[in-house]
Amino acid sequence: MRKVTAAVIIEDGRLFVTRRPPDDPLAGKWELPGGKIEPGETAEECLQRELLEELEMRADIGALVATTVYHYPHGSFEMLAFEATRASDYLLLVHDNAAWVGRDDLDSIELAPADVELVSEIIESGFWKTRP
Repeated sequence: MRKVTAAVIIEDGRLFVTRRPPDDPLAGKWELPGGKIEPGETAEECLQRELLEELEMRADIGALVATTVYHYPHGSFEMLAFEATRASDYLLLVHDNAAWVGRDDLDSIELAPADVELVSEIIESGFWKTRP
């Protein structure tokens, strides 16, 4: 099972999500940005690296806020979602779109299945509510 990180970036009550490109197994699905942890790398180091590689975004990584295990046809993943605070703007290098969504907007986007579970946990824990 691969360990994967995800950034929980909330600004002005809105969650930052990115959309998978057309050539991806999860094409068109929205997700929390992040990626697979490489050998010798901490989860926090992975998330900083992935945000730079995929979005040219610098971010401060905070506490673990949600976890889930999800089994896709292409593999099983343990998802680790961390609070992240942007320290720079972003540029789409891998994804084909990005958006800031409010809790009321979640029904208008199709999250990747593992991210549905992560976002539900983020909401149920009250973490999203405590963020400005």
